[in-house]
Amino acid sequence: MSSSHDKLSDDKLTSQIMICSIIAAFGGLMFGYDIGISEKFFPKAYVRKHKAKENNYCKYDNQMLRLFGRKLTMRLASLFFFIGVVLNAAAIDLPMLIIGRLFLGAGVGFGNQAVPLFISEIAPPKYRGGLNILFQMLVTIGILCANMVNYATSKMHPNGWRVSLDGAAFPTIFLGLGSLLIVETPTSLIESGQKEQGKKTLIKIRGVNDVEKECQEILRATQLAQQIKHPFKNLMEKSSRPQLICGTILQIFQQFTGINVVMFYAPVLLQTMGLGGDASLLSAIVTGSVNVISTLIAILGVDRFGRGGLLVEVAAQMVIAQCISGGIPAVHLKSTNVIPKHYARIVVVSICVFVMGFAWSWGPLGWLIPSEIYSLEIRTAGFFFTVSMNMICTFIIAQAFRTMLCHMRSGIFFFAIWIVVMGTFAYVFLPETKGIPIDEMNERVWKKHWLWKRLQQ
Repeated sequence: MSSSHDKLSDDKLTSQIMICSIIAAFGGLMFGYDIGISEKFFPKAYVRKHKAKENNYCKYDNQMLRLFGRKLTMRLASLFFFIGVVLNAAAIDLPMLIIGRLFLGAGVGFGNQAVPLFISEIAPPKYRGGLNILFQMLVTIGILCANMVNYATSKMHPNGWRVSLDGAAFPTIFLGLGSLLIVETPTSLIESGQKEQGKKTLIKIRGVNDVEKECQEILRATQLAQQIKHPFKNLMEKSSRPQLICGTILQIFQQFTGINVVMFYAPVLLQTMGLGGDASLLSAIVTGSVNVISTLIAILGVDRFGRGGLLVEVAAQMVIAQCISGGIPAVHLKSTNVIPKHYARIVVVSICVFVMGFAWSWGPLGWLIPSEIYSLEIRTAGFFFTVSMNMICTFIIAQAFRTMLCHMRSGIFFFAIWIVVMGTFAYVFLPETKGIPIDEMNERVWKKHWLWKRLQQ
């Protein structure tokens, strides 16, 4: 199917789109830094990590541990996150720390809801995948920066954790100021009744004056969306079920790869194996660097090779890496011993291979695909479920991992079983969305899929 819209969108990648996408993607830097410093939100657990002569697997177990538009939502994200940073850095007791954490969570939630949708709505279809993955790219950079700050502040007792938390202010301020400069998406403007402003914005980001066809397509989509008075109710209808299932299950799968076990607790895992505090933090920096570099592969390859191919290829790679990461401790790491250094180094390499695969597949595509599959009338509601599922699964794994490590030991790498299921799902049930305008997904994707078309009648 060819149209002037397709040609226009495919051929024009303007500086305005690049600038807006990069600024918006700093919401990912906020999220990534938040992941990287999560351990230090609970100083008792941080201090406990340094205690010796405890069970290798149990010493870390501690349980205490459509309305505003995309642009304004990003401003609210930076505001909530900044309040959380201030409260956490100045915390004098656990309740203050928890209240600050709630604000940080609100900031991350608002940012994760707005940024992927913002980028998908302004990006030309030909480049949408790579531009959207800028969000994940900044997530990986945020994790790496947090690991480096953690390493630098590990000897700064007793307030090194405060310095780590202070660092979260940088991406927050950048996103807040940047959101004053970027445009609102044409879709959000037209949806709110500002048709002429939406058209002007479309001309600005496309770099050409002839945008009438694309503007009319957006207008038709918004008119259809406005007929839906209860988008959450409509999301539960039979015709919306394929998008809801795929959009939410991708986030479940993304988290149950076990990636947050690695990114939250890489220092914990590696110190457990005997690398020592500094060496384990340094190894976390190495895995973080691999994460960043590998995400570049996703940016360059996703619009060339497609979404499904990357997801399926990586499944085997991640399963093998996790089996090695779990198998070596199962054989060599007992309750109180230290495994030989060369085995620990093999584990580090296997973790890097695992992170590499995640970074060019399930990491970025877990955000990209849900941001492009929903029709406009259910897009915000549908992506709300996507973000919520991510937060719920992240919370479950973050809270459960230390206890699971204690009781299951190396069996914690049962996540490999999930990866087999994920690869099968991607191959059989997930349709390809590469290069298709987001307002044409229903006609060109869901109504032609061998299974999901049965629900589109």
